[in-house]
Amino acid sequence: QVQLVESGGGLVQAGGSLRLSCAASGRTFSVYTMGWFRQAPGKEREFVARVHWKTGGTYHTDSVKGRFTISRDSAKNTMYLQMNLLKLEDTAVYFCAAGDKNIYQYDYWGQGTQVTVSS
Repeated sequence: QVQLVESGGGLVQAGGSLRLSCAASGRTFSVYTMGWFRQAPGKEREFVARVHWKTGGTYHTDSVKGRFTISRDSAKNTMYLQMNLLKLEDTAVYFCAAGDKNIYQYDYWGQGTQVTVSS
C-alpha cells in the first residue's frame, strides 16, 4: 500500500500561483508513476499531469501546458505541482495519485486539496 497526502491548496487571485505537494509513504519503492487529477463542482474528475517516478519524465494535459509544471523529489518521496497564471476554470479539488503497474493506472489516491481561483 502507498499512502498519499496532499497539501498547498488555497485561495488565490486569477493570474497568481500556488504549489501543491503530495507526500508518499508506505511501499514507495513500488511506485511507477504519480499524477495529479482535479475535479470541479458538477464535473467529472480529469487528468492534469503525470511523472514517471524513476526517470522523471513528465506529461501535462493541454489545458495546463505552459502554466503548470509537475515534478518529483524521489529522495523525499514527494511530488509537486507548480501552478502559475491560474485561471478561474482551474478551481477544483486537486488529487494526487500513484500507480505501480504502468503510466495509466492509478491505484492509490490522496484525500484532495481545494484550489479556488477568484477574480
